[in-house]
Amino acid sequence: MKYFFILPFSGKLINKPFIFILFLLIYLAGVLINSSIITVICLEVRLHKPMYLFICNLSIVDIFYTSVTVPKLLHMLLSGNHIVSSAQCYTQFYFFFTVAAVEETLLFVMAYDRYVAICDSLHYHRILSRRNCILITIGIWVGAFFSALLYVTSALYMTSCQSNLIHQFFCDIKSLTRISCTGTGIFFIITAIDILFFACIPVTCTFISYIKIFVVIFKMKSSESRWKAFSTCSSHLTIISIYYGTCITDYLIPTQSDVLDLIKMICLLYSL
Repeated sequence: MKYFFILPFSGKLINKPFIFILFLLIYLAGVLINSSIITVICLEVRLHKPMYLFICNLSIVDIFYTSVTVPKLLHMLLSGNHIVSSAQCYTQFYFFFTVAAVEETLLFVMAYDRYVAICDSLHYHRILSRRNCILITIGIWVGAFFSALLYVTSALYMTSCQSNLIHQFFCDIKSLTRISCTGTGIFFIITAIDILFFACIPVTCTFISYIKIFVVIFKMKSSESRWKAFSTCSSHLTIISIYYGTCITDYLIPTQSDVLDLIKMICLLYSL
């Protein structure tokens, strides 16, 4: 297949300029806020701590996350040209999978950071030293880039024999496999391995970390201490709930014509 036709919305859009402006504002707000977070953390010496290093990386990931998908969506809304070449499609898929893998691993590392800070605070600076945090960060990015390369390479062996129409606002794997009928064996094996390492293990470890955190918090005698400990985890718990909740729902819903719009909206939620 030399090109794909992306169908971000079913039917004819009536308020296309409004939708374009809405997505543009969301994109610019996300880039501006995350850039501000990165700048503040880099300039403020008191924020050169493990948790803020991971937050800085998370902001970088979020900028890439939206930049991989939203600008192309804006171009399609503005020009009306929904055709993307095969090279563009797989390049977009590669970088989207990379930042998704980094984000999932980072969310677990941040949960582990909270676990060490609350449950093993005396050894916090030894376990999460500056050197260890830098090595963890480099390892996350290198692992994600390598895994994405292996993932996309296996996807290139799939043959699109039914259609070149992608019912999504970007080239995602669920839409690509839906229009493929041959060469999917190796790809699904790689997918299972990636789900294990970048989804199941991080989610399980995050869940275990928070169980131990809550056990320690509930054992605290002072209500002020319990609230202070819980407040350091609340924002992270919110992000995990939004991200994993929408992401899992998206990939668990069967791809049928009557729920395509619902799938697209859920995907938009965790991508934007």
